[in-house]
Amino acid sequence: MRPDTPAENVDHTAEAARLERTAGLYPEDAEALLLRAAAHLELSGDRPAATTLYDRLLSSPDGLENPHLIRALKAANLWEYDHEAEARAIIDGIRATAPRDPAPWVIVAESLETHDELEAAHKTFTEAVELLLADAEQPPYATHPLLFGRHRVRRMLGAAHDDWDMLADTLHSSPVSLDELHDPKRVWSLGSENPAELEAEIARLRAELGTYREALSRPFPVAVLHWPAPELAELLTAYGDLAAEYPSHEAHLATIEASLRELSASGTPNLGIVTGTVPSYEAFAASEGTSPSDPALLPQYATTLAARGRAVPWPPQRGESCWCGSNRPYTDCHGVPTPTATD
Repeated sequence: MRPDTPAENVDHTAEAARLERTAGLYPEDAEALLLRAAAHLELSGDRPAATTLYDRLLSSPDGLENPHLIRALKAANLWEYDHEAEARAIIDGIRATAPRDPAPWVIVAESLETHDELEAAHKTFTEAVELLLADAEQPPYATHPLLFGRHRVRRMLGAAHDDWDMLADTLHSSPVSLDELHDPKRVWSLGSENPAELEAEIARLRAELGTYREALSRPFPVAVLHWPAPELAELLTAYGDLAAEYPSHEAHLATIEASLRELSASGTPNLGIVTGTVPSYEAFAASEGTSPSDPALLPQYATTLAARGRAVPWPPQRGESCWCGSNRPYTDCHGVPTPTATD
């Protein structure tokens, strides 16, 4: 689907079929492509077909990047066509597993909220916030929906503000406050005959829509290309002209971290790392009609991988393994602060 295609003009069934065909051509991106296909099937109303795609992904013999996300999406979809018991079982499993990715938590909590399970939704949002943000100095962007969703549910439950709610207030950038956006009384104003009340509600809805548009318009990450040691050795053996770009694997890893820190210090948001493979790189070069030996192709390859959803956010969250693949905590590996001249 082209980015400028209005949603109401999309043939969701045809788009799902196109994405499935593309997944067959690019197996390394099949997970992301099939998830998008399942979303189109849900939008088309064919929820059983979407579940079939989720099951296809979950039964894949290859390792999945986001198994908890797929299960959460499957649960939300199942509940929408009267498979509540199975959906609840999946949701309970996700909560028990306690994934470190915010997205599955958001999906299952919002599914509970949608079906008026407000106490369970509140408990789920709270579990996620306490797990993911207890030691965070600054909440990552991906965790904001957890704080906003928890704030919304607590307003509907009539709960008083707590510290997490106040943090949500500080992160909210819309001119209309979260308290107004999440006011349970808003539903009554929609049926009002008072022009002033309707004008106020229209202003709130515009502000809310602006917040959603801001989230949806976030570009894919500014990504730096990472070659694991075996892939880099294979790359340089096949394309020796790239040796000037990569004097050693250790220097390559140090350059990645230094580049990302420099981008972060300059105020560049939404940073990430994409991992290259030689077959994928060669296929990309062929698609561009150029030689893999061309150093100018490397940043284009990184950008294309990021646009296809292959980027891992940088920096890793507290306690997560380093992006380099060492299996050491990031803070004990490339996350160690670089000594300054005065140290």
